[in-house]
Amino acid sequence: MTGGDPAAPLAGTAAHGHDPAELCPEGAELYGRALREGRVTRQAAARVPCLAEARLLAADPEDPGALRPTPPAVALPRLLLDVSYGIADRRGQAERLAAEFAPLMALGSEGPRPGTGGDARTGGGTGGTGTAGYAVPAPALTVHEGFERINAAIDEAVGEARTELLSIQPGGTRAPATLAQALARDRELLARGARMRTLYQHTARHDPSVHDYYALLEGDAEVRTLDEVTERLVMFDRRVAFIPASKDRTVALEVRHRTLLDYFVMTFERLWRLATPMYPASESVPSADGITARQRAIAALLVEGETDDRIAERLGLNVRTCRAHIARLAAVLGSRSRAQLGYLIGRSGILDQRP
Repeated sequence: MTGGDPAAPLAGTAAHGHDPAELCPEGAELYGRALREGRVTRQAAARVPCLAEARLLAADPEDPGALRPTPPAVALPRLLLDVSYGIADRRGQAERLAAEFAPLMALGSEGPRPGTGGDARTGGGTGGTGTAGYAVPAPALTVHEGFERINAAIDEAVGEARTELLSIQPGGTRAPATLAQALARDRELLARGARMRTLYQHTARHDPSVHDYYALLEGDAEVRTLDEVTERLVMFDRRVAFIPASKDRTVALEVRHRTLLDYFVMTFERLWRLATPMYPASESVPSADGITARQRAIAALLVEGETDDRIAERLGLNVRTCRAHIARLAAVLGSRSRAQLGYLIGRSGILDQRP
């Protein structure tokens, strides 16, 4: 999650009196029309401002007087992420309230006073957090603010893990300092016989720091790569996971909710099956008809209407490299303009190919 991310939280939609994460009847009707017709006029959109605020409509580069619809497959995850920000804020309030109650809970753990009845070992048989004789269950969601607290929570999870680490690491090259910090954790986990699987983006294949890092590990470690992956995920033993809860990653969610963990595992396994092996045995990223898998991924994002900067960000490339791939696509397809390139991509069928 980086600055300027289109998934940033939305302001309220005062004109309609509803949250922009909700789709009002007028908005649903106009958005559906935009999807059917490919665009709507700015005049029509002005009567339903919540669509622009929710980023369901965007400027049409070919017609200044029109707006194009954002594909539903792109819009829905953004709106769901907006909702998650609100959940994180509420979870932060809950955590602060729990901290205020901590000294009071300590008083309750001393057991019943004489004459109050009940079993002293179990605190009168009432159970609950902090009462002797009861295991305190970890909360389903915990918010950690600041890198120090996040790393401490991950270190604790590493210490408890025994069988598996699944991680998704988006972005381009990996900072040597970041890799060095993770080295001791990963070595400790592998030494206990755990299996470690990591998903990177294809750009990591060209990062010497990543190759050097895995050369220092001993044990059951595997790496695969894709053009584009999800946000960062670190999961231990399929019982606890960590995901970012802010764009700058200074806030993280510790997740122990069983349904969410199952969803994370399913997402990881599906991506893993689609990814290309990189370590310990490396395979070349496939290409077809003179167009590489990365260029095909860029083509798909061009059709979505993404800018060069956003394409580079999503695929972990620098902008210059991204534009070089776009130029190569244009040359292969015989395009003379950006507008024509999008048309030729659609007509060529390259997005339907599976190398």
